[in-house]
Amino acid sequence: MGMPIGIEVRDLDVDPEVVDQAFDWLRFVDATFSTYDPDSDISRLNRGELALAGAHPEVRTVLGRCEQLRVETDGYFDIRAPRLPPEGQVRVPAGARETIDPSGLVKGWSVECAAQILDAGGAGNYCINAGGDVRVRGRPPPALCWRIGIQHPFLRDKVAAVLLANDLAIATSGTYERGEHIVDPHTGRPPSGILSVTIIGPDLATADAYATAAYAMGRAGPHWTARLVGYEAMTILSDETILSTQGFPWT
Repeated sequence: MGMPIGIEVRDLDVDPEVVDQAFDWLRFVDATFSTYDPDSDISRLNRGELALAGAHPEVRTVLGRCEQLRVETDGYFDIRAPRLPPEGQVRVPAGARETIDPSGLVKGWSVECAAQILDAGGAGNYCINAGGDVRVRGRPPPALCWRIGIQHPFLRDKVAAVLLANDLAIATSGTYERGEHIVDPHTGRPPSGILSVTIIGPDLATADAYATAAYAMGRAGPHWTARLVGYEAMTILSDETILSTQGFPWT
């Protein structure tokens, strides 16, 4: 997926094979959904070489959820929207065919599914970290809960906040790792006035998409996240002001 993914399991009686299965799943997702691998289902769909009906069932599931989220976010989460290339890469001119990039959902979705593999294998205390998107369950004994740091936008050796959790999904969107790769789908330009958005809740796929949408909204994002049900948010504005919803448990 172009990022480090770490799985830490603190249960002593869990078969290591379970962790191998989780990584095998993540490799399958990378091979199926990558926008950089020319042989992936997504790349073949974008080139018109594969019909949606012929794609892997998981692809159809993900794209269906992406469409639901597009409607739910007033179009700010849109897999058809233009995205800026990572720093150092040159944008490839768009052709006549509409292309899709479900990466804004796939990372969180794949990690949430990997967590379900660990659950089924008997793991009850673990942390999965995929490029800053985190899924935790249980605790890391002897501690009573996991401590998750939210990366500071400017200072690489600092955190902007620390969360304490036993069962939580945490997703952050910003320019930390890939530069300005998220744009406002309605303007085609990067949002202004915002550095990062962190969303927490029960499902990492949804949190990931919400974080992408709220970031794309720019300064309007905090007003939108305040209306979310079951999810909390922390937004860092460009002047380093931190805004959070009432239930965001940061310290």
